Amino acid sequence: MKHIAVIGAGTMGNGIAHVFAQFGYQVNLIDVAQPALEKALATIGKNLDRQVAKGALTEEEKTTTLANLSLHTDLKAGVQGVDLVVEAATENVELKLNIFRDLDAHTDPSVILATNTSSISITQIAAVTQRPDKVIGMHFMNPVPVMKLVEIIRGYSTSDEVTQLIMETSKKLGKTPVEVNDYPGFVANRILMPMINEAIYTLYEGVAGVEEIDTVMKLGMAHPMGPLQLADFIGLDVCLAILRVLHDGFGNPKYAPCPLLVNMVMAGKKGVKSGEGFYTWTHGTKDLIVAPNFSA
Repeated sequence: MKHIAVIGAGTMGNGIAHVFAQFGYQVNLIDVAQPALEKALATIGKNLDRQVAKGALTEEEKTTTLANLSLHTDLKAGVQGVDLVVEAATENVELKLNIFRDLDAHTDPSVILATNTSSISITQIAAVTQRPDKVIGMHFMNPVPVMKLVEIIRGYSTSDEVTQLIMETSKKLGKTPVEVNDYPGFVANRILMPMINEAIYTLYEGVAGVEEIDTVMKLGMAHPMGPLQLADFIGLDVCLAILRVLHDGFGNPKYAPCPLLVNMVMAGKKGVKSGEGFYTWTHGTKDLIVAPNFSA
């Protein structure tokens, strides 16, 4: 595989496009919004500059990476001639199903269709296509250029050949792929999201404050960042969507989203992306400042 299409120019999409392009693949980055594509290209450029400054890339490699990228607002045109599509659109079931219906209609039947979903059923997505054996989960971690893990999720009908090819492709990107089966939340979010949810419940019930909870997990459990800070980075709306997938999929009340999380998302407090979650993110520094609602 040499020619890749990536659907969605957001945080995950531009990171996935960056990595494929860096490792020599021709990448068509597709988004319905031209400004989103331009923002993604600028972000990739800044991240490449950071890699050059650290000595991880040369200026020539940066130039080659950018030359491997092309931007498209038309899905049909953007997926012509590709060998693999990686969908990285918003974590919304109906949106993803519609995208995969279109991909199935506009790509050659031999093309592998992958999704970067963090929780939605691969089997459900595959069912709207005529090639369920060629649909697979390829769940990258954020930030994609830095994080080594890729969860490779097999749907009910995903073939051995496709699974093996995507495992090998992930390794060619310098990643460590881990094969898992298609159940709600897979492995990463089935474990991570209940922890984040429990941290939010701990705050909601007044056991401790934002900084105290994150400090316990950082210093006591050697986590690089606390669960509330991590939730802000992931996006509180994304956390809520994943918890709802877990709750619906298992029917177990232990996955029920904390009411505080639900209220924050309804109020538009989504973390870094909105400028405020458990912390504020608009002050222009890397200092952690607890959001006003949670400040002492």
